[in-house]
Amino acid sequence: MNKGRLEAFSDGVIAVIITIMVLEIKVPQGEHFADVLPLWPKFMSYLLSFVYVGIYWNNHHHTLQATKSVNGAILWANLHLLFWLSLLPFSTDWMDENHFARDPMLLYGINLLMAALAYTIFTIALVHHHGRDSTLGRAFGKDIKGKLSLLLYLVGMGLTCINPLLGFAAYATVAAIWIVPDPRMKRAQFTE
Repeated sequence: MNKGRLEAFSDGVIAVIITIMVLEIKVPQGEHFADVLPLWPKFMSYLLSFVYVGIYWNNHHHTLQATKSVNGAILWANLHLLFWLSLLPFSTDWMDENHFARDPMLLYGINLLMAALAYTIFTIALVHHHGRDSTLGRAFGKDIKGKLSLLLYLVGMGLTCINPLLGFAAYATVAAIWIVPDPRMKRAQFTE
C-alpha cells in the first residue's frame, strides 16, 4: 500500500495540533511588556510541546522517507501515535493553567510517555513489514535513544512527585536529546 496518504494525513493532524496549542495563548490586556509576563507558564509549556511535536513530525518524516510501503498494522500504529500527540494541547494547557502543579505535570509526563510508546509501536510495525534486515530495520537497530527516552519519562514522573519543575527539566532533557533529527533515518534514505 502506498505511504502517501498516511504521510499527508499525519502532516495535517500535526499541523492542527500546533494550531490548537498556539490558539491557547491569549493576547494579554494592556499595552506594555509587563502585561505579557504573566504568560510565561503558558509560553514555556507551549515551547516545550511545540518542540516535541516538531521532533515527532521531523522523525516521522525521515522515517517515512525511508519507508517503501505501509500496511494496515502500520496505519493503525500511526493512528495510535496521532491519538497521543493530539492530546498534547490538552495536557499542555492543563499544565500551564496550573503553573506546573504536580498532577498536571504527571499527566503531561504520561502523555509524553504514551506518545513515545506509540512511536515505538509504529517503528516495530514498520520493521516487521519491511524486515529486520531491511535498511529501515537496520536503521532502527536497538533504538537505545528511544529506550533511554522512555526511562527518562518515568524518571521525570517520579521527579514530578518531588518537585514538578524537576519533572519539567527531565521532559526538557528528553526533548534536547531528540532535537537533532535521527541520523539513522537520514542514512537509510540514501542507501535503499
